[in-house]
Amino acid sequence: MRTLFEPEHEAFRESFAAFVANEITPHYLQWEADGIAPREFFANAGKYGFLGMAIPEQHGGGGVNDFRFNQVIAEELASAGIGGAGLGLTLHNDVTTPYFLVVCNDEQSARWLPGIADGTLITAIAMTEPGTGSDLAGITTTAIRDGDEYVVNGSKTFITNGINGDLVVVVAKTDPTSRHSGMSLLVVERGMPGFERGRNLDKIGMHSQDTAELFFNDVRVPVANLLGDEGAGFRYLTSNLAQERLSIAVTGLATARAALGWTIEYVKQRTAFGKSISSFQNTKFVLAEVQTEVDIGQAYIDQCVLALNAGTLDPAQAAQAKYWCTDLQQRAVDRCLQLFGGYGYMLEYPIARAYADSRVTSIYGGTNEVMKTIIAKSLGL
Repeated sequence: MRTLFEPEHEAFRESFAAFVANEITPHYLQWEADGIAPREFFANAGKYGFLGMAIPEQHGGGGVNDFRFNQVIAEELASAGIGGAGLGLTLHNDVTTPYFLVVCNDEQSARWLPGIADGTLITAIAMTEPGTGSDLAGITTTAIRDGDEYVVNGSKTFITNGINGDLVVVVAKTDPTSRHSGMSLLVVERGMPGFERGRNLDKIGMHSQDTAELFFNDVRVPVANLLGDEGAGFRYLTSNLAQERLSIAVTGLATARAALGWTIEYVKQRTAFGKSISSFQNTKFVLAEVQTEVDIGQAYIDQCVLALNAGTLDPAQAAQAKYWCTDLQQRAVDRCLQLFGGYGYMLEYPIARAYADSRVTSIYGGTNEVMKTIIAKSLGL
């Protein structure tokens, strides 16, 4: 039995579940067909208090720095079968908002945090490049200072919220001769001359999530848009990657649990050879195994969430959570889909969409092979 949540988290869960049922589910398949969720999706989430829960009240946020609220959102999105559009929301809350919370100065906080909290400023982070993925120090995008501005040149790819994004945290080299120490974070804003968006990429899954190529051609970014200190970008990135990877793990585990629930319901209703599918030993064993793995994973995830809240979650723990839970997500969804038979291959069923959506989770946020390298390093290997 889980003991992680307090009454306020369960009240928040009830409210967010109602938001999903009323504001997302009726439109979700259309968003999937469109390849993007509308900007109003973020504004509505902000209106009801589901964005920027950790943003101070003076800037329009919830004023509570407790990742359990983020966890509730991820679990309810997964339970409802909301993949692509849900990623945009969790990235905004879990991945990008911490940079604005921790690294912004007072002027930047006043300028950006209210819009991040109310959903009128959608955020993204641009790390990956066409030739550089997990090796962040290998990026080639440059930001060369010219007086009170940086001149940004380069390109990024696979950027979540790439089409909708208003504030893009761009990882660039302010010192191209250095690797880690030459990296800085700059906020490139919608409408800046030379900032162009490429196509909305056509993906295997996560169809309602806008994932784009971004191009920077002599984009002049004010020095006032530098996040933190010049040359400290890699340090800021690594300090937040634990939360990003835990966020991915939370969604992965929640998706596995959701798939289990859909499958239990289906096998009780479906018959074969004159019997309920649920009566076959294979069905029982598969679901018993998935249930066990999900419950074991949940115990670890919940402990990691508490560690994150306490400021003690280390990179290796987050890497373990990310690698294990996304592998479990793919394994559980695949095994559950098999029990649906041919219907599991039909996109009208959430299990089919979850199967396609799940494949990328062992890749983004750092591949699971990189996660194992981080874990091995913590062992002194």
